[in-house]
Amino acid sequence: MNEGNVKDKIIDKDRAAVSPAVIRRLPRYYRYLRELIRNGQSRISSGELSRMMNVTASQIRQDLNCFGGFGQQGYGYNVNYLFAKISEILGVGENYSAIIVGAGNLGRALVRTRMFERRGVDVVAMFDIDRELIGKSVDDVMIYDMAILKDFCADKTINMAVLAVPKAAADEVVDQLSDAGVHGVWNFTGKEITAGQNMIFEDVYLGDSLMSLCYALRENDIKNAEKDEK
Repeated sequence: MNEGNVKDKIIDKDRAAVSPAVIRRLPRYYRYLRELIRNGQSRISSGELSRMMNVTASQIRQDLNCFGGFGQQGYGYNVNYLFAKISEILGVGENYSAIIVGAGNLGRALVRTRMFERRGVDVVAMFDIDRELIGKSVDDVMIYDMAILKDFCADKTINMAVLAVPKAAADEVVDQLSDAGVHGVWNFTGKEITAGQNMIFEDVYLGDSLMSLCYALRENDIKNAEKDEK
């Protein structure tokens, strides 16, 4: 495995040529490789990984070749090495700082999970306008007044914000985040936001995911009904 040149390949690769579909699969590789490491497995072939992930071995090789390959014919992939490289590509360990805007049920639920910590993101604060919440903390994360958002972000150099506010407040909050120099937004408001100069949005539509499940259940019911009729 030519590990010495891989970092250069990652840096020099034209990321614009990497399809969104490949990017969406990278976190899956991350999760499965982390599980393999926990189980003490040191290497894996593309065929074995394909069976685990329900993705073809050819697709896995194509995906990883976008960033340098990382494998060796006849050997497969070094699990720890591949995990480290995918972590690097995904920005895990970059010590990004995040805030959660909205300390309601969703915001509090998100801050209590370990997903931020496990992916190297430090949630340093929450923000809200509710006077009954301001000054309290959730799992040691303090809730601050929205009035100090801009100064706080500028002082702490916040990289990303988790948006857990009502849809009607989304645009106003994004404007504040933009003014505060926050470039990444994980958007749970259910609204597509185009405002915010030099900002990157990752939109989460929980309802869409639910409807996809409903569709799959309906299709399964139809198939079962057709079998019963035969």
